[in-house]
Amino acid sequence: MIVLEKRPNPSRAWAFATPVLAVIATMIAGGLLFAALGKDPVLAIRTIFWDPLFGDFASYTRPQLLIKAGPLILIAVGLSFGFRAGIWNIGAEGQYILGALTGAAVGLAFYPTESRLVFPLMVAAGALGGIAWALIPALLKIRFGTNEILVSLMLVYVATNLLAYAALGPLQNPEGMGFPGSRNLSQWLAAANLELFPGTGIHWGVIAAGLAVIVAHVLLARHVFGFAVRLAGQSPRAAAFAGVSPSRLVLACMAMSGGLAGAAGLFEVTGPAGQISIDFNVGYGFTAIIVAFLGRLHPVGILLAGLLMALTYIGGEMAQLQLSLPAAAIQLFQGMLLFFLLAMDVLTQFRLRWKGAPVVPAPAAAAAPQEAS
Repeated sequence: MIVLEKRPNPSRAWAFATPVLAVIATMIAGGLLFAALGKDPVLAIRTIFWDPLFGDFASYTRPQLLIKAGPLILIAVGLSFGFRAGIWNIGAEGQYILGALTGAAVGLAFYPTESRLVFPLMVAAGALGGIAWALIPALLKIRFGTNEILVSLMLVYVATNLLAYAALGPLQNPEGMGFPGSRNLSQWLAAANLELFPGTGIHWGVIAAGLAVIVAHVLLARHVFGFAVRLAGQSPRAAAFAGVSPSRLVLACMAMSGGLAGAAGLFEVTGPAGQISIDFNVGYGFTAIIVAFLGRLHPVGILLAGLLMALTYIGGEMAQLQLSLPAAAIQLFQGMLLFFLLAMDVLTQFRLRWKGAPVVPAPAAAAAPQEAS
């Protein structure tokens, strides 16, 4: 029989191998899923992973990779600090929404002013909105010992309702003939987050994501804050002896993740999305959790994982259009990636060992009956 045996130390080889194996396993399981739906599994996998890069429409879809990957990388980098320290912010989707709402509200307050200061003010407001929303579970955890997982997750639903209220109320376009949604920010030059280099997909959100990867790598490798994060995640007791304040660490990690998620929301609402609408949130905050773990909570790994997840987004949309695959199947396919990653991640801490079948002791021989005298 096969048993799991605890490793003396986590395996670095398996730590790097499990993301690759998880992707391969996802392709295999996804192929079986598509075959069960009556589709050609090889064609479906090719449409998702190959055609966006090298297919007939690659000149259009390749720039979309950066547009899709930008918010995922930005949010995942922020989440990775908390996850490394054992602080579980699961509500980045809500912080993403609040960043978009606060940033858009500040920008629309200046409409139709054409000033170069409008967009930087919106970025600052978006980041602060995300920080404020993330500090709610942080402060409750510090003051009352609440579970940040539950509180941050429940706040996502509050943020979703605030989004619907804003789209139908304070931020609704007065010239929109009653349709829900704000003015189109991408058509207002002062607030538009347009492509910096036409045809590349690079806008300010992509630039911010790249800078976040660089800064995060420096903080984790060279700064005392990165040392405190790593130490708290590996040994909270050792972190306490080293003088790391748990309360300050919770505030810092939650504020960092909330600020980056809020900025991602602002870059999205002023660029690809264009406006505040009821269906503005598309799950980037939740998908970024997959990106963070797929990238091993390392900034460079997150960069690569964000591009891979963006590829599944674009390839999934192509598969829906070209192969008539249901959207739910594509979402399940993306969820498989996290499932297989977590399943195979066990091998970094444990190894498989063959164990012989247990020896069943033979029953004791019955005592010989005494001879009759």
